[in-house]
Amino acid sequence: MDVVDSGGSHPSARTAPDISRQEVRCAVRFPLALPVVLSSGSAEFSALTQNVSASGVLFSLDRQLMAGLEIRFSLRMPRKILGTPHDILVHCVGRVVRCSLSQAQYLAAATIDEYRFAEQ
Repeated sequence: MDVVDSGGSHPSARTAPDISRQEVRCAVRFPLALPVVLSSGSAEFSALTQNVSASGVLFSLDRQLMAGLEIRFSLRMPRKILGTPHDILVHCVGRVVRCSLSQAQYLAAATIDEYRFAEQ
């Protein structure tokens, strides 16, 4: 059994890994640049997807978003990616897991917690 010493005073003590910061990427990511409007409460702002998977999205945008922020957005998924006769509109609810400044834009990674396909 591993000993966890939160004070770090015992030289042979090992600390548990920080599981809250570990990221698991098990879904295929598609490099898609799709325009999107993010909304949170009454605020709305434009973004562009960098990549999309079944469980999350990476957005580029001109403002910082706080981790934990719930967001809503809709994606028009291209038929070529989905293998369908038409593009599919998907309404999503998610939350920001991290946001960082990269050159002149922010990159925000978000989970997709819920989604539904729009009626065609």
